[in-house]
Parts: sequence; C-alpha cells; structure tokens
Amino acid sequence: MEPILVTGATGAQGGAVTRALLARGHRVRALTRTPHSVAAQELRRLGADVVPGDFDDPASLRTALHGVRAVFAVTTPFGSDTDTETRHGITLVDAARDVEHIVFTSASNADRGTGVPHFDSKQRIEEHLVTAGPRWTILGPAAFVDDKFGEWTLQGLREGTLHLPLPSDRALHLVAVRDIADVAVLAFEQPDRFAGRRLDLAGESLTPAGMAAALTAAIGHPIRHHCPPLHVVARHSTDLAAMFAYFTDVGTDIDLHRLHADLPEITWTRYADFVRTLPWPDLLRAA
Repeated sequence: MEPILVTGATGAQGGAVTRALLARGHRVRALTRTPHSVAAQELRRLGADVVPGDFDDPASLRTALHGVRAVFAVTTPFGSDTDTETRHGITLVDAARDVEHIVFTSASNADRGTGVPHFDSKQRIEEHLVTAGPRWTILGPAAFVDDKFGEWTLQGLREGTLHLPLPSDRALHLVAVRDIADVAVLAFEQPDRFAGRRLDLAGESLTPAGMAAALTAAIGHPIRHHCPPLHVVARHSTDLAAMFAYFTDVGTDIDLHRLHADLPEITWTRYADFVRTLPWPDLLRAA
C-alpha cells in the first residue's frame, strides 16, 4: 500500500500521528525540515521513511508527495507569522492536489472568523482546501493538554500557583495530542466516513479551578489558580492574548456528548489522568 505523508513529523501533532500510523501497520513518509535531528532518527527507528521538505520549497514537497496516497497536514505560525502559515498551507494543498485524501489539523472554532490571528490563518487554509479538489477532512483541536507545562508554568507550580489567563470558573475545552492522532488515523482508515467533514475535537471541558484541583491531587501539595491580566500576556504574545480573550468572552461550543458518541473508537484522555502520569519530582526540581 502507498505511504501516507505526515508533515511536521518531528513536532507534537505530526509526531503523534506518525507513531499512531506506524503502530497500526501503515507505511509513513515523515516530512521534516530537520531530517538529521534526534526526533527524526527516532522516527526512522520506529519504521518511518524520513524525508526532507520545506513549505518554502515547493519542489521538495512535490518530491516528498510522489507516490503517496494521503497527507496529514499541520501548519503553525509560531516561529514565523500568520501570513507565512497561510502561504505554507496553501502551497502544501496545491502540491497535494493529486492525493486521495488530505487530513488537515486546524483549530476549534477556526472556521468562524474569530479574530484570533493563528485561528484566522488556519481558516484561510481551510477555505482553500475545500475548493482545491482532493477529498478532505478537517480536524479542529481544542486547547492542548500536552503543551501546558513549559518552564513558565512549572515555575508557577513550584510556588503553588497555576497561571492561566482565564477566570477560574470559565470552562476550557481540552484535548490530548494522542487523541488527535487517533482521530486522524481513523480518518485515513475510513475515508468515506470522514470525507468532507470538519470535526472540532475535545476530550473534556474543565475550568482552571478544576485543573488546579487535578494538579493538587497529582503533585501532592496545594495548587491555586491565578488569572494573569491579558495585557501582561500580550507583552509576550498578542496572538495568545487574543486567543485567551476569545476563550473568555466567547468560548468554544463543542458538543462533547455528540462528538464522543460519533467517535466511540476514541478513548479520550482526561486532564486529571494526564497530569497523574507526569514525573512531577523531576519537573518541579528547580533548574
């Protein structure tokens, strides 16, 4: 069987999709700008065919796409800008016009003109994709569970505080990257079921107070939630500040009951279960 091309294969979503596809016996061609990196070497060890490619080099995309049957497409503005993300996504879609199926991972509510820069850039890619020709599926993940424990967050947790710019009682839809990957694999394995569909994805809806309670149980000492003002967040990223303002004022409206009933094959990851597995003594040890 022809391989599936996974873009961003050494990143969070692309890496998770690559591993999930390989575990299910699929051939994977893993596209990365860093084919000699440690992450790329690990994908080779697992059985992926790692190939170089750059969204700014359409010829490299055409070479990587030769002979593949489907594509997992992921784009990001972080490290560049939203206009670049849109251009990259459109370049990839145009290069992949002859494949059987494109699964594009976007963001929840990104099809609604949110005003959040990195949602709106994905919306422009979505709009191009649905008119480009190949069979398509769009996944709109909610906020990731997995990326909430960088050094800034860990520093707060060492002091007993979860810094998250949302009111303590404002619920946030959450999804684990491995669950996104499992849905993507399902879409590749059952393309007729998923063709022409856009699915916003979340495992649960949880308030920052609920997250703090789960962290208290996992870490073993009290964690309280603190909501940093958005103008402070904006000093670091106006894009992220706009996103949290949107989450606060509008929010996402994923029908969890309907979604989970529609995808009974997916075992959705709960925030409390995820944080319970983290190596807290190592993470909380001061650098």
